[in-house]
Amino acid sequence: MGLPEPPALGTAMLPLGTYDGQVVVVTGGGTGLGKAIAVEFARLGAAVVIASRSEEHQASGVAAVEEAGGRGLGVALDIRDPEAIRDAFDLVEATLGPITSLVNNAAGNFPVLAENMSPNAWRTVVDIVLNGTFFCSTEFARRRIEAQQGGAIVNIGATYAWTGGPSTAHSAAAKAGVDNLTKSLAVEWAPHGIRVNCLAPGLFPHGDHHEALARVRRGTDRDATVPAQRVGELHELGWAATYMCSPFAVYLSGHTLVLDGANWLRRSLAMPTFVPVAEQLAAIEARQQ
Repeated sequence: MGLPEPPALGTAMLPLGTYDGQVVVVTGGGTGLGKAIAVEFARLGAAVVIASRSEEHQASGVAAVEEAGGRGLGVALDIRDPEAIRDAFDLVEATLGPITSLVNNAAGNFPVLAENMSPNAWRTVVDIVLNGTFFCSTEFARRRIEAQQGGAIVNIGATYAWTGGPSTAHSAAAKAGVDNLTKSLAVEWAPHGIRVNCLAPGLFPHGDHHEALARVRRGTDRDATVPAQRVGELHELGWAATYMCSPFAVYLSGHTLVLDGANWLRRSLAMPTFVPVAEQLAAIEARQQ
């Protein structure tokens, strides 16, 4: 039987107009999980900024926001560059007004054995996932503190931050840093009225995964791999993010919300035979040939 299906896409979880007059920046908001989050903010009245290095992704995100009835703005941004973040935030505020919420969604990940990982691969993923989250968050906070206004940040985490991520050591380590950073910043910035939380998604299939990572995650029946007996619907993730930034969650800070149908907690009394990670990746590649 499993857990029930959610209400249909387009159903409002919060009162319509909850985000009227607010400006929300979603990094990496033009694809996958980020786009789904951006759409739900737009549905509730926010002006939503799609921050991405890709013009194509910016346009895709803005189109989705506008289709949901919101106002969208695409901004070119490499979150690894603090000066670029400052300039992008200046542009947003000149165009839409002060940024009131930030969703640090932009990420990088691909499967590779640690012994085969290049220094550049390690640095790139850590730079995007961890450093980018820190740079965007501090730029946002400085502006809100100077204005003596509160705000909300949601970082997109991952449950393998706690379990480890064989074949994705770079991303797992960086996500562990994001989880810790969430807690640190929540304490520092609470006196300024700024809340910082983290959202750790489980399986939310979409068409924008890195090709190699999608092959790793693809199975004959992913629903059966989750205790809930189903994978997540993208708009469920959007609902969670909008709640965490909303006036209905103003006492929530420093928390990581896991949205995965209890999957990361799963344990078996009879564990399957362990297969080395290198053999798992090789078998996946062989099946694709």
